[in-house]
Amino acid sequence: MIIQNRLGLLEGVETLMAQENRLNLVSNNLANADTTGFKKENVTFWEMLYKASDKRDRVGKAARVITNHQAGSAEQTGNPFDLAINGKGFFRIQTPQGLRYSRAGNFLRNAQGQITTGNGDLLLGQGGAITVQGSKVSIGSDGTILVDGQIIDQVAIADFDSMADLEKEGSNLFRLKEGATKEKAAENFELRQGYLETSNVNSVEEMTEMIDLYRAYEAQQKIVRTVDELDDLAVNRVGKLTA
Repeated sequence: MIIQNRLGLLEGVETLMAQENRLNLVSNNLANADTTGFKKENVTFWEMLYKASDKRDRVGKAARVITNHQAGSAEQTGNPFDLAINGKGFFRIQTPQGLRYSRAGNFLRNAQGQITTGNGDLLLGQGGAITVQGSKVSIGSDGTILVDGQIIDQVAIADFDSMADLEKEGSNLFRLKEGATKEKAAENFELRQGYLETSNVNSVEEMTEMIDLYRAYEAQQKIVRTVDELDDLAVNRVGKLTA
């Protein structure tokens, strides 16, 4: 009886922790609902078999975070350094930590004329970092950059055989997982100058899920308390004799 209750208590606590992780993800999604190019995250659960002791196996629950790469909508800004990718692909970004990828196209031109992210990381073209020296900047649908009528470079757009090869790093950046297949040149995409891709977070859906999670968490708390009370009754009645 006590062993069974302890197992139930363990299962209840594991579920509470999983629900808490889901709630943290939903909160992060909501916090980034207005972040350019942000991709929301979801949690999936599956059962796994692991060693509970030397003598027996146990089936437990595991959680996996999955990034939803569905494209957001395109919002017109009129800023010549704002870019949105229509189709598959990522901007190649050079950071102090190495090459990274992003769908956020809200770029700036720094004092040296380089096109950068808001954090100062460099947008890469076919010839490396893109430097714009001139007044009239035009970027074609294939990424070709014209400055005062002269072609200077082409925005490099990368793609991957599997989105599972990418993992989030923060600051709206992705990196390749260790051992993942290398990038390839993107095809069948359209670059839109003066537009930004919005977040793919649906605030109404996330709020609804948050309410459901709160209710599920409360229900699981009641289960844990019930199991704990059963344990208490089992312990207090051990050794007692009935009349």
